[in-house]
Amino acid sequence: MDNLLFGDNQFFGVNHMSEEKARAQQMQFQNNSAIIDVLDAAYEEGVKTFMCTTHERISEICDHVRANPAKYEGFQFYPCMPYAHKYNNAVTEHGMLGALNQFLPDDGLFKTALKGGMAVAKKDVEGLATILIDMEMKMFKDLSTPVIFLQNVVVDLLLGMGFYDAFKIFHDHVRAKYNAEAGFITMNMPMLLDALESVGIENPIICSNINKIGFRMCGGFDKYVETMRDRNVRAIAMSVFASGALKPDEAIEWVSQLPNLKSIVFGASSRRNIRSTRELVDKYFPVPAAV
Repeated sequence: MDNLLFGDNQFFGVNHMSEEKARAQQMQFQNNSAIIDVLDAAYEEGVKTFMCTTHERISEICDHVRANPAKYEGFQFYPCMPYAHKYNNAVTEHGMLGALNQFLPDDGLFKTALKGGMAVAKKDVEGLATILIDMEMKMFKDLSTPVIFLQNVVVDLLLGMGFYDAFKIFHDHVRAKYNAEAGFITMNMPMLLDALESVGIENPIICSNINKIGFRMCGGFDKYVETMRDRNVRAIAMSVFASGALKPDEAIEWVSQLPNLKSIVFGASSRRNIRSTRELVDKYFPVPAAV
């Protein structure tokens, strides 16, 4: 994994500290051209991994990257699924069957649909889960997706239910079908790590809030530091700036010292902020030299 990943919260009006800023960003990026301009700026500044939700507008960004392979050499996506609002809106507009047909992969449509029907009849959770993953991955066809994430809205629900086998289903399917690593986004990294290890997922990729002031770090600040120090985990830090509560230099310097930290994911709306973050990461969290 690259040590710096570019996120997409700012493109879709998500800000955990300011509703006013979230609305302003939503207006700024109401056209896909504005999103592409910022992604181009990130690419030119050396940030070539886009960790994104499976929002329906991301499909159009994928189309743009596919249409310009020379321009985006080395560019990769880290899909994060599911985007819950997408399913809710599709069912409202098209009904249950219409929504299913909308997201099913083009290849082998009848076979996939038949498999889904049999899965329902047999209450085959694994069959249904793999179909949903394939539905989400449809937009990324022929693009580089070396890590595929399960969103915290599902991860933490499964964690609370104690349905840990679902994590193994996701892990095994993305590895077998997409030759990708499975990643998991959570609001409670220490608890999730216990769950993943219990079903045989060792040294997992876990993305969670990690910052100097413990902002949205469920499970306890000290427990996070202890987990990263003493356990086998490949951690990705999000909310490093605590939604603006921390100064960038202070935030990056602190988080970069944590053991087992592999990447930082951040969002930005301008080239200036992208460059500033890139320079701080280069300063405090450089990529190890090849041996």
